[in-house]
Amino acid sequence: MINSIYQLVAPRTVLVKFEDVQSEGKVIVRPRYMAVCHADQRYFQGRRDPAVMRKKLPMALIHECMGEVLHDPTGVFMPGEHVALIPNVAGRGPEYIYENYAEGSGFLSSGRDGFMREFVNLDPDRVVSCEGVDPQVAAITEFVSVTTHAYERFDRIAHDKRDRIAIIGDGSLAYTLACTLSVLAPKSELIVIGRNAEKLALFSFAAERYYSDSVPDDLTFDHAFECAGGEGSAEAIDCVIAHVAPQGTLMLMGVSEHPVPVYTRNVLEKGMTVVGCSRSGRADFERAVEIMRTGDIQNRLRQIIHVDNSVRNVKDIKRVFSTDLQTPFKTVFEWEM
Repeated sequence: MINSIYQLVAPRTVLVKFEDVQSEGKVIVRPRYMAVCHADQRYFQGRRDPAVMRKKLPMALIHECMGEVLHDPTGVFMPGEHVALIPNVAGRGPEYIYENYAEGSGFLSSGRDGFMREFVNLDPDRVVSCEGVDPQVAAITEFVSVTTHAYERFDRIAHDKRDRIAIIGDGSLAYTLACTLSVLAPKSELIVIGRNAEKLALFSFAAERYYSDSVPDDLTFDHAFECAGGEGSAEAIDCVIAHVAPQGTLMLMGVSEHPVPVYTRNVLEKGMTVVGCSRSGRADFERAVEIMRTGDIQNRLRQIIHVDNSVRNVKDIKRVFSTDLQTPFKTVFEWEM
């Protein structure tokens, strides 16, 4: 079976590769809707370290995708069924290690071809039905699964006093996490701390919202999720350390390209637990779809989705990445290649 794979070979340069791919025992899916992640954008624009770019390229981008089943020899999925695609290549390890952290784990669109292909062939356990979710919203299932994974880890680690949970950041990740927490931790008051008035306004369902430069001195919360990343990581972590209650848990979710200084004295004196959290696995996808099937959550998630024009050629791929630079949240597009 010959497949067309649209690979990034250099910054802003996409070429088509034709490949005879294995179909035996695989679920064959035609991608329908995709979403651009900051990681995709960094590769496309060449904003990663040159050594990293040389190591990872060439590869097809995009790891947030839903599609339609063309064929499933196992009979688990029906032709035409809407499914979310899992980009994580599960590693092997003890049961207590999550699949996304296990030795040998990998990730599509990070040194391996992502979903910018004519069709995708995956093992059945890398496919999850997303029937009942609007296809444009289902495109960000992987993104939502990152937040369900973070909550799963938090729920296992953090102490039981969870009256007030803070989210530091006001971007797509922070907003999606807030939606997830509103379902999985409905009794907890959500406190959101960010920089952008327009973005903060979307968190209308949060109990409290503050600008990062005017956080009250007496503000306190039981636990926190850091979703700022980048240049905002240090400030976000400092904010949590200053305001979290003793023995609170800090979940680190924002990605920083550079080392971030941490004031360890207060971390130690407060007895804090600091947990790194990245990517997700099948169970997190299943939980994400379950959450996304509720009408309220779908409507909320639509608030951060910009639906761009369809992609029908390589020129359109470049347009999508250019458009994404101008949109404050998630860019979703229909894939018609």
